[in-house]
Amino acid sequence: MLGSFLTLGNPTPAHAARPNDTANRTQATHKASTAQPGRAAAPRASTAPAHLSSKKPQSKTGKVVYARHSYGGISCVPYARAASGIDLKGNAVNWWDAAAGVYQRGSQPEPGSVLNFRATGSMRLGHVAVVTRVINAREVEIDHANWARTGKGNVARGIAVIDVSDNNDWSAVRVSLGRNGDFGSVYPTYGFIYDRPDRGVMLANSRARRTPSRAASYDEVAEAPAVAGEIDAVNRNIR
Repeated sequence: MLGSFLTLGNPTPAHAARPNDTANRTQATHKASTAQPGRAAAPRASTAPAHLSSKKPQSKTGKVVYARHSYGGISCVPYARAASGIDLKGNAVNWWDAAAGVYQRGSQPEPGSVLNFRATGSMRLGHVAVVTRVINAREVEIDHANWARTGKGNVARGIAVIDVSDNNDWSAVRVSLGRNGDFGSVYPTYGFIYDRPDRGVMLANSRARRTPSRAASYDEVAEAPAVAGEIDAVNRNIR
């Protein structure tokens, strides 16, 4: 009987003997989210894709540097823009029309002018080159980038170009292959773009009638790149 009274006077809940599950879960959660003293918490791996910066790449001096392509070099447009000071945008094939009303154009070669090549089947975006020397009304030397095969991405300097058009208007040219005086295929061109305002008048080649075409004196061979040097710094500030 006494044992019965003791049992009735001290009721024990059915759950008292079991651990407090909520407290244990809270404690476990706390331990999992708290770094141990003296140790840095391990960074969580991000599954979000990395975003490319929209800013232009900068050199150590703060100047904009050219974007490098898969071949590790420079294309003709940014090189011609920097070397000539002619600030036109877009692909080379669009430069001639883009220059209208902005820069003077014509068929007379001048040092510092840009020779604008038309698009062809193998050169769909056209090409631009900077004239560095005028030898005569039919022959110039150019500096240009990203030309032909092994010249892709490189800058070639002092490359000879001859005018083979019937009227000496530089509407068709051949570019030196850089060996033995050989020249490549005939390329159609628009003409020259000059770094001065457009006054609404095309500049004609003043020496056109005095210098006949020497196209027949050159043997055309299979297309090949001119000998190109490594990329080097341009004298003008990049615009």
